[in-house]
Amino acid sequence: MEKKDNVISQDMIIAVVNQGFSDDLVNTAREAGASGGTIMNARGLAHEGAASFFDISGHDEKEIILLLVDREKRVQMMQALTASHGLNTKAHGIIYSLPVDDVVGMKNE
Repeated sequence: MEKKDNVISQDMIIAVVNQGFSDDLVNTAREAGASGGTIMNARGLAHEGAASFFDISGHDEKEIILLLVDREKRVQMMQALTASHGLNTKAHGIIYSLPVDDVVGMKNE
Protein backbone atom coordinates (compact mmCIF):
# COMPACT_ATOMS: atom_id res chain seq x y z
CA MET A 1 0.00 0.00 0.00
CA GLU A 2 1.31 3.39 -0.95
CA LYS A 3 0.72 6.29 1.43
CA LYS A 4 2.16 9.75 0.77
CA ASP A 5 1.71 12.60 3.25
CA ASN A 6 -1.21 10.76 4.91
CA VAL A 7 -2.97 10.42 1.55
CA ILE A 8 -4.11 6.96 0.57
CA SER A 9 -3.39 6.25 -3.08
CA GLN A 10 -5.61 3.17 -3.36
CA ASP A 11 -8.95 2.48 -5.02
CA MET A 12 -11.38 -0.41 -4.59
CA ILE A 13 -12.41 -2.10 -7.81
CA ILE A 14 -15.69 -3.95 -7.43
CA ALA A 15 -16.74 -6.49 -10.03
CA VAL A 16 -20.10 -8.28 -10.03
CA VAL A 17 -20.13 -11.31 -12.34
CA ASN A 18 -22.29 -14.36 -12.95
CA GLN A 19 -21.50 -17.30 -10.70
CA GLY A 20 -18.51 -19.32 -11.86
CA PHE A 21 -16.54 -16.47 -13.41
CA SER A 22 -14.74 -15.07 -10.35
CA ASP A 23 -11.61 -17.23 -10.67
CA ASP A 24 -11.11 -16.15 -14.28
CA LEU A 25 -11.63 -12.51 -13.31
CA VAL A 26 -9.10 -12.77 -10.46
CA ASN A 27 -6.58 -14.32 -12.87
CA THR A 28 -7.09 -11.41 -15.26
CA ALA A 29 -6.66 -8.97 -12.36
CA ARG A 30 -3.42 -10.66 -11.30
CA GLU A 31 -2.09 -10.41 -14.87
CA ALA A 32 -2.94 -6.67 -14.73
CA GLY A 33 -1.03 -6.22 -11.45
CA ALA A 34 -3.41 -7.10 -8.59
CA SER A 35 -1.90 -9.00 -5.69
CA GLY A 36 -5.17 -10.59 -4.59
CA GLY A 37 -8.79 -9.95 -3.80
CA THR A 38 -11.88 -11.05 -1.93
CA ILE A 39 -14.70 -13.08 -3.49
CA MET A 40 -18.22 -13.07 -2.05
CA ASN A 41 -21.29 -15.00 -3.19
CA ALA A 42 -24.39 -12.94 -3.86
CA ARG A 43 -27.81 -13.07 -5.44
CA GLY A 44 -28.96 -10.46 -7.93
CA LEU A 45 -32.21 -8.57 -7.52
CA ALA A 46 -32.30 -6.66 -10.80
CA HIS A 47 -35.58 -5.03 -11.71
CA GLU A 48 -36.93 -6.59 -14.89
CA GLY A 49 -36.55 -3.28 -16.74
CA ALA A 50 -32.92 -2.95 -15.63
CA ALA A 51 -32.23 -6.54 -16.68
CA SER A 52 -33.66 -5.79 -20.13
CA PHE A 53 -31.66 -2.55 -20.42
CA PHE A 54 -28.38 -4.31 -19.58
CA ASP A 55 -29.37 -7.41 -21.61
CA ILE A 56 -28.87 -9.65 -18.58
CA SER A 57 -30.88 -12.85 -18.31
CA GLY A 58 -31.06 -16.12 -16.46
CA HIS A 59 -28.36 -15.82 -13.78
CA ASP A 60 -29.55 -14.79 -10.33
CA GLU A 61 -26.47 -16.13 -8.55
CA LYS A 62 -23.59 -13.66 -8.66
CA GLU A 63 -20.08 -13.31 -7.33
CA ILE A 64 -18.65 -10.03 -6.10
CA ILE A 65 -14.91 -9.53 -6.33
CA LEU A 66 -13.22 -6.77 -4.31
CA LEU A 67 -9.76 -5.66 -5.42
CA LEU A 68 -7.72 -3.03 -3.56
CA VAL A 69 -5.34 -1.56 -6.14
CA ASP A 70 -2.89 1.30 -6.49
CA ARG A 71 -4.72 4.28 -7.95
CA GLU A 72 -2.39 4.53 -10.96
CA LYS A 73 -3.22 0.91 -11.94
CA ARG A 74 -7.00 1.32 -11.64
CA VAL A 75 -7.92 2.41 -15.18
CA GLN A 76 -5.70 -0.17 -16.89
CA MET A 77 -7.03 -2.94 -14.65
CA MET A 78 -10.67 -1.93 -15.15
CA GLN A 79 -10.16 -1.91 -18.92
CA ALA A 80 -8.64 -5.40 -18.82
CA LEU A 81 -11.46 -6.72 -16.60
CA THR A 82 -14.16 -5.16 -18.77
CA ALA A 83 -12.66 -6.53 -21.99
CA SER A 84 -12.55 -10.09 -20.62
CA HIS A 85 -15.48 -10.16 -18.18
CA GLY A 86 -17.75 -7.16 -18.95
CA LEU A 87 -21.40 -7.00 -19.94
CA ASN A 88 -20.67 -8.22 -23.47
CA THR A 89 -19.19 -11.51 -22.20
CA LYS A 90 -20.70 -14.64 -20.65
CA ALA A 91 -19.66 -13.29 -17.23
CA HIS A 92 -21.98 -10.26 -17.75
CA GLY A 93 -19.73 -8.32 -15.39
CA ILE A 94 -20.39 -4.87 -14.04
CA ILE A 95 -17.11 -3.31 -12.94
CA TYR A 96 -16.75 -0.05 -11.04
CA SER A 97 -14.41 1.58 -8.57
CA LEU A 98 -14.59 3.64 -5.40
CA PRO A 99 -11.92 5.77 -3.75
CA VAL A 100 -10.47 4.45 -0.51
CA ASP A 101 -10.14 6.97 2.32
CA ASP A 102 -8.09 4.82 4.68
CA VAL A 103 -6.72 1.31 5.10
CA VAL A 104 -5.93 -0.33 8.44
CA GLY A 105 -4.23 -3.66 9.03
CA MET A 106 -2.42 -4.08 5.74
CA LYS A 107 1.27 -4.84 5.59
CA ASN A 108 3.24 -2.12 3.78
CA GLU A 109 4.88 -3.53 0.71
